[in-house]
Amino acid sequence: MGSVERLSSAQGPAPGEERYLSLALVNTEFALPSGPYDGLPDADAAHEWLRKRGLMAAGTRLDEDGIRRLRALRDTLRTIFSAHIEGAGPSEDALGRFNSVLAAAPGVHELVWTDDGPTLAVRHQAGAGLDVALALLAEAGAELLTGPEGARLSACGARGCTRLFIRTHASRRWCSDRCGNRVRAARHYAGLGRAAGPHTS
Repeated sequence: MGSVERLSSAQGPAPGEERYLSLALVNTEFALPSGPYDGLPDADAAHEWLRKRGLMAAGTRLDEDGIRRLRALRDTLRTIFSAHIEGAGPSEDALGRFNSVLAAAPGVHELVWTDDGPTLAVRHQAGAGLDVALALLAEAGAELLTGPEGARLSACGARGCTRLFIRTHASRRWCSDRCGNRVRAARHYAGLGRAAGPHTS
């Protein structure tokens, strides 16, 4: 587990993860040239990930079916996000799986008052446990896709990195400074190689 933690810590959260739990969930699994990373390797890790984000009570347990469902939502969100990034619609199967998660935790609409005034919110039924947690993650994904930041959802442009992120400015292409530095270093060494090429024959 130590190597997984070091890899995760070195990368840090991608831009947008702090605002969209759905993006944070997708990025619990990614690849780098140094190897794959899975932030949900077992039920304990998955439960801790949900608990830290206020999606599961400390005293509850996540069984093997629960971790399977959480990983399935992660895969479905990545499929839908990737289709959106590529300017395409997701498959009917992926969209159906996504909507079934939204429908699994029935809620009621209620009027709530915030500092900005009245708004209509959905209150999920208490005690539904994982169904509610998964539905909230799916709702966060839908909010990202349909909101103003959906157009800035991007895939990291660094070779070998599969993380997704929200661009903070138009020219940003990397999910982290680490990936950006790696790309710049590769370009630098490639340039040195081209410069030295004619003199090696």
